[in-house]
Amino acid sequence: MSINLEELDYQQTPIGELILRRRRFPILGELDVYEVILNDEFLMSSLYTAGEIALSKLGLSYSDASSLDVIVGGLGLGYTAVAALEDSRVKSLTIVDALPTVISWHERGLLPVSHRMNDDDRSRYFSANFFELARDNFSALSPQQPGRRYHAVLLDIDHSPNHLLHPTNKSFYATEGLIRLRDCLHPKGVFALWSNDPIDPPFTIRLSEVFADTSAEVVAVDNPITGETGYNTIYLART
Repeated sequence: MSINLEELDYQQTPIGELILRRRRFPILGELDVYEVILNDEFLMSSLYTAGEIALSKLGLSYSDASSLDVIVGGLGLGYTAVAALEDSRVKSLTIVDALPTVISWHERGLLPVSHRMNDDDRSRYFSANFFELARDNFSALSPQQPGRRYHAVLLDIDHSPNHLLHPTNKSFYATEGLIRLRDCLHPKGVFALWSNDPIDPPFTIRLSEVFADTSAEVVAVDNPITGETGYNTIYLART
C-alpha cells in the first residue's frame, strides 16, 4: 500500500518494542505520514490528529483564566502540546511522558512539529509516569514550590478510562483519583481527557460528582485513505 517506508527509530522500552516510522501512501501524494508502533500494534499516526488538537482547543477554551500554567500528560506526536502553545494565555507548558525515547524523538527534531515545542521558551519536557506524579500531587514538577496548582491538565495516554495501557492507571479514573487531581487545580481549573471510545455514562457521573461543571464532546476524525469517519470523546471538567 505504501510507496515509501522508513524506520526512523527503534527502541526497547519498559512497555515493549517502540518504533517510529515515516511512510507515504499513493493516494496522499507526497505527504509524509508519521506512525508509532508499540509491540507490533499500531498506536498513533499523524494522519489522525483532530482529537489530539481538540483536546487542547476544547480544554483551554473551558478556562476563563487570563494566564495559564498547563500540564500535558502524554507527548506522543506532539499535536496536543503544540495546540496548547497556540493559546497566547499559556504561560508555562509542562509536557509529561513516561518514555524518554518519545521525548528524544522531539529533542532530535524527528517529527514535523518538534521544533514548535523545542523553540518555545514556555514549554519543557518532563520524563515521568504521569499517574505516579498525579498521585503525589505533581510535587516532583516543582519541588521548589510545594502545593503549586495548575490551571489546566490535558491528558491523552490511555485509550479511554476503561481501556488502559496499564492496569495500575485505573485508580486515577476512580473518584479518589479525580478528587486528588481536582485539588491540584486552581479555582475554575480545567481537566480535559481524550478518549477513543464513545461517551461513558459511569465515568461522566464520577466526573460530575467531583467537579462543578462537566461536559463530554464528540469529535469527528476523518480517514483520508478510506474516506471513513471515526469519533473521539473529549471529557471536560472544571473545578
